[in-house]
Amino acid sequence: MSIKIENLTHIYMPKTPFETVALDNINLELEEGKFYALIGHTGSGKSTLIQHLNGLLKPTSGKIFIDGIDITDKKTVMSEIRKRVGLVFQYPEYQLFEETIEKDIAFGPQNLGLSPEEISRRVKRAMEMVGLDYEKYKDLSPFEISGGQKRRVAIAGVVAMEPQVLILDEPIAGLDPRGRDDIMGQIKKLHEEYHMTVVLVTHSMEDVADIADEVIVMSGSRVILQGTPREVFTRIELLEEVGLGAPQITYLMRALKQKGFEVREDIFTVAEAKAEILAYLAKGGPKHD
Repeated sequence: MSIKIENLTHIYMPKTPFETVALDNINLELEEGKFYALIGHTGSGKSTLIQHLNGLLKPTSGKIFIDGIDITDKKTVMSEIRKRVGLVFQYPEYQLFEETIEKDIAFGPQNLGLSPEEISRRVKRAMEMVGLDYEKYKDLSPFEISGGQKRRVAIAGVVAMEPQVLILDEPIAGLDPRGRDDIMGQIKKLHEEYHMTVVLVTHSMEDVADIADEVIVMSGSRVILQGTPREVFTRIELLEEVGLGAPQITYLMRALKQKGFEVREDIFTVAEAKAEILAYLAKGGPKHD
């Protein structure tokens, strides 16, 4: 499912003393099946942008096309669009409400009018995809499991609706390092298994480098940069100007280069760094006079 955004502007509280331009003439095209990371400082417009993608917010001006359908048109049936564009809010565990995990995940598919058999199939598949054993967890209350597990249940509830686009707003916020790694691993797996278009809002440069096909950088309500992780993270100076930066491993490789080690600086993942350092050592390592 492709998404095209044309001249999108959103102004909160227009024509009042509190008027705020949250989105300023955004133009983007998101291709079907790709994994996009949306990054930017707090207040850059990220959350406002993603809430337009399934019609939760209406633009002040501009248009959004989902597979060629203009969702800003008042005649568009938004319930149909929301079946295809799933949105997982920040801290989604606060939206859990059913008495069992199975019922909570089944809530969305039930609203799609599916058969009991299809609902059951989707719930089991979604639980498996987020790493929750069906038999072990299905009858537990969502309120008696850990924070990371609650996050998985909430993501599974959206995934069970089998959207063609999955949007996740800071899905690892507030989790410990292990919980963060687990959730990111599950999101990567979801993208691969369901072949859905994924838009991930995050502050973590490491996650972006590891997982995204393309990175979109926002600052001051505008898109200032878009490209592959390699293309974006070579613009370290620009990223730092807007309060961001490159992955930590990039700074390490730059420091090694400055110390005289003959290694590449355009490295953004631990796996790349490991391969580069091993190759360097294999050539004989640092030369001493």
